[in-house]
Amino acid sequence: MPLPGISSLISAVAALIALALPLGAQDKSELSRLTEEWLDSPHGDYTSLSFTYWNNDGEVPVACAACHSQPGFIDFIGADGSALGVVDHPAAINAPIGCASCHTSTAHALDSVRFPSRIMVDGLGWSATCTVCHQGRQSGDNVLAATQAIEEDTVSPDLAFLNVHYGVAAAVMHGADVRAGFHYPGKTYAGRFDHVSSRNTCVACHDAHTTQVATDGCLSCHRGVEDIRDIRTWHQDFDGDGNNAVGIHAEIVGLHQQLYAAIQAYGTETSNALIGYAYGTFPYFFNDTNGDTQISADEAIFPNRYQSWTPRLLKAAYNYQVVQKDPGGYVHNPTYLLQLLYDSLESLSERVDLDISVLRRP
Repeated sequence: MPLPGISSLISAVAALIALALPLGAQDKSELSRLTEEWLDSPHGDYTSLSFTYWNNDGEVPVACAACHSQPGFIDFIGADGSALGVVDHPAAINAPIGCASCHTSTAHALDSVRFPSRIMVDGLGWSATCTVCHQGRQSGDNVLAATQAIEEDTVSPDLAFLNVHYGVAAAVMHGADVRAGFHYPGKTYAGRFDHVSSRNTCVACHDAHTTQVATDGCLSCHRGVEDIRDIRTWHQDFDGDGNNAVGIHAEIVGLHQQLYAAIQAYGTETSNALIGYAYGTFPYFFNDTNGDTQISADEAIFPNRYQSWTPRLLKAAYNYQVVQKDPGGYVHNPTYLLQLLYDSLESLSERVDLDISVLRRP
């Protein structure tokens, strides 16, 4: 059964599409198809927690409105005549990212976006509107600022987990150029991942309305695989499992799992406070009160959040989350993710027993 207001919503969407397109460019069936595709996409799912989390409050707060409400997005890019890069007031609830977000002259002209590191990236073209929201809320600079005055292995009550946020594909894609992850001193990191020219923007790979990836184009060049997760362009065994026949996705997953185990070992070694990760619950890292290496629902509550942070542990956990929050990172910038994971493991190996000699850093 349709939710209240669905008919009016569809009508409004169709009207917006019609206004955004040249006269006669689409007939009613085409408008209907685009509308349905959008409604089935994450951007159009107005039952999603991304757009309903603040329903009890009656408004989306200023700090969240730019990406969690269409009116907030329009406000943020200045399409309503307001200043660019700032939200002036709370936004409406249940207002997903729709046609009016991207199909305005202001959105079409948008070409530059500032990242959480305060670095401005220019020349984004059609990827600019995507980048506004898919860049996260933190950068490695924030981690450095929080930890630089504290001895590396000292537990400090002044430290708390810094969450990069969600859907950070743009931040990962630009890598070192925007300092998305925490960069260890003396290390070099991959910048923007440049793919072939025909597949080098957000909308070249993701359908603008469904957000789905057109994998046929990938497999036409990367022959011999049936799943894009099986693609790899290096022959090194990065995660040390002796198998270099799997895709680069598996190498990233392997290192990611090792980093989690190392984070847990470090927590035990340094503060005797067992740490665990809960995928969908803020602030993600909690005390493993029963020592079973898992975080159950009764443990994943805010009062039980992990609070025995040291600078070394916070840096590694932040990088763990950067990789976790871009499940497509193996396509967006695999070199960068492998470097973040390796360096985090290398740092933790200074305090816990890890054999990193079998690992490889790209």
